[in-house]
Amino acid sequence: MLRSTPPLALPATLHDFQIELAHVDAGENRRVSLRAARHPSESMQRLWLRVLAQCWMWREGIEQGPGLCDPDQPDVIARDLTGEILLWVRVGRPEPVRLQQEADRNRRAEVAVLFDSPRRMEAFVAEANAAALGRLARVSLAAVDPAFLATLAANEDRRTRLSLTIVGDHLYVERDGKTFDAPLLRAYMPGI
Repeated sequence: MLRSTPPLALPATLHDFQIELAHVDAGENRRVSLRAARHPSESMQRLWLRVLAQCWMWREGIEQGPGLCDPDQPDVIARDLTGEILLWVRVGRPEPVRLQQEADRNRRAEVAVLFDSPRRMEAFVAEANAAALGRLARVSLAAVDPAFLATLAANEDRRTRLSLTIVGDHLYVERDGKTFDAPLLRAYMPGI
C-alpha cells in the first residue's frame, strides 16, 4: 500500500516596514520598525490593513498578532508589563457576534476594528444593531477606503519605507516620492 505524504504548508512571508509615524492626536512622533508575517492566503490589502491598524492604535507594547495563522487571536495586540491585554484589534471583516464575545472576554482591554471598506463597516453596524449587540458600543470602529488600500498594496516589496501622518480622522502617506491620503471613516454603535 502506497502512502502519500501530505503537502508541505507554504511558509509565511516576512515583510519589513520602516515607518516615520506622526500620530498628531495621540502625540506620537517616532520611527517605527514593524515586521509582519504574511500568511500564504493573506492578501497584500489585508497585510496593509494590519499595518495601518497598528499605527492607528499605536502605544507602547503594541505588536502584530498571529493573523490568519490563529483566527481566535487578534490581528494587533498590546499588553502591559504583566502580560494583561490592553488592546485587541481586528481587521477586515469580523462577525459582530464573535467580536462581542472577544470584547466580553477582554473587558479591561480597548477593542477596535479597522474595516477594509466603509461598506463592510456599515453592514457590520446594521447586523450588530439587528442582533441587539449593545455591548459593541464600547468598540472603536473605523474603515479605510479600498482604493487607498489598493494603492498601498500595489507594490509587494518585502521591505518598505514610508512616512504616515494621522491627523484627526485622515491618513497621509508618503512613499517612494509619491504622496496620497484618505479619510479614516468612523462609525459608532448605540448602546442598548
